[in-house]
Amino acid sequence: MVNTGRYKESIDALNDIMKESLPDTLINNYYLAYEEGYSGLSFNTTVNSSKLNYNKLYYAYQDSLYTRFKPNSEETLRIKEKDYRDSRELEKAMEINSERLSRVEMGSRLYSLITFERSLLFELKNDLYNQKKYLILSAISDIQANVKDNASMGTLAKIFFEEGDIDRAHRYINFSYDDAEFYNSRLRFVNIANNMPLITKAYDNKTSKQKANLQALLIFISILAVFLIVSVYYVFNRNKKLGEARNSLRLTNKKLTVFNEKLNTSNEELKYLYQKLSESNDIKEHYIGTFINLYSEYISKLDTYRTQVTKYVQTNQINVLLKLSKSKQLLNEEIEIFNKNFDSSFLQIHPDFVQEINKLLRSNQQIILNDNEKLNTSLRILALIKLDITSSSRIAKILMYSVNTIYNYRASLNKAAIDKDNFEKNVKSIR
Repeated sequence: MVNTGRYKESIDALNDIMKESLPDTLINNYYLAYEEGYSGLSFNTTVNSSKLNYNKLYYAYQDSLYTRFKPNSEETLRIKEKDYRDSRELEKAMEINSERLSRVEMGSRLYSLITFERSLLFELKNDLYNQKKYLILSAISDIQANVKDNASMGTLAKIFFEEGDIDRAHRYINFSYDDAEFYNSRLRFVNIANNMPLITKAYDNKTSKQKANLQALLIFISILAVFLIVSVYYVFNRNKKLGEARNSLRLTNKKLTVFNEKLNTSNEELKYLYQKLSESNDIKEHYIGTFINLYSEYISKLDTYRTQVTKYVQTNQINVLLKLSKSKQLLNEEIEIFNKNFDSSFLQIHPDFVQEINKLLRSNQQIILNDNEKLNTSLRILALIKLDITSSSRIAKILMYSVNTIYNYRASLNKAAIDKDNFEKNVKSIR
């Protein structure tokens, strides 16, 4: 009856017992029941005169227990801790609680009680973190011990509600309510009744807001669906215009094909010209330089034509055609052809050029070509220097690089040379 909050009934039941008829082994339990009963009456009554009387009786039975229990027993320590807690001597109460806690294990009813009382001490210290910690430990122990008469879970529900964690508070208060209903504890029902309506109302409000948000999201998704239908219709119309753009692109491709054929014809003519020039070593290098400049101009013309096509597309506002016309694929292919022709032509005149260059470089800086390479960018720059084209801007224009890139290549090569000061002069003297 004490544990379920029926304090007056418990005192009435105790008053009907003849103390003299009890064996000595039950006297302690007799006094403990009185102490707990008057403690509950004192705590719950609102009449000051009754509170004073109940307190007086509570302390009287407490003193009787002091004389009967061993000084360091669990019962004595619990009473001392409560006295210290009531008088707000929290450090002393904490020491006794630690001693009690060291004697028990998780999953026992006593462990749940001691950790709950420890949370009360941290509550008085305004240490919310540790208060929640020991309430959680107490609740876990209650669940492991299958204890239905518990206060930890309900207290946690109140704390989480105050912190705004409505979902957890609602789940915990319902768990506490189910336990109280199972145990039929009037005291727990009263404690839960103080918090459950607020938590339930807050949870219902939150659920209502979530439903409202969901409805809003559904409306938003419906609007997006309408926009999607409009977009599909727009894309369908654009596809029609793209068909017209493809026809225009075919015409442009034909023009590019004609131009490419002319460029290939010029390339073949240049090859033939350099075959003729190779008969005279004295004028070979001069004509190779002329060939390079001329071929570079063809590449520039191709890029100019690509730019004109892009401008034409822009004026007609055909986006896909504009994207295709901006492609540099044709230019890159011609650059690759140029590099291949240059490499072949130059190496016909100077077949040992790579080996001679490596002789001018330190052993750990040798240039090693891939199987499919005749020259790389570094060797082409050196080949142009050999042809007396020493201006970085001219080299950049011929090889289609930025001037800064050419500067970087030349600096790296000079750094790798055995004779840095005369490296480019030595390159020119290669035969």
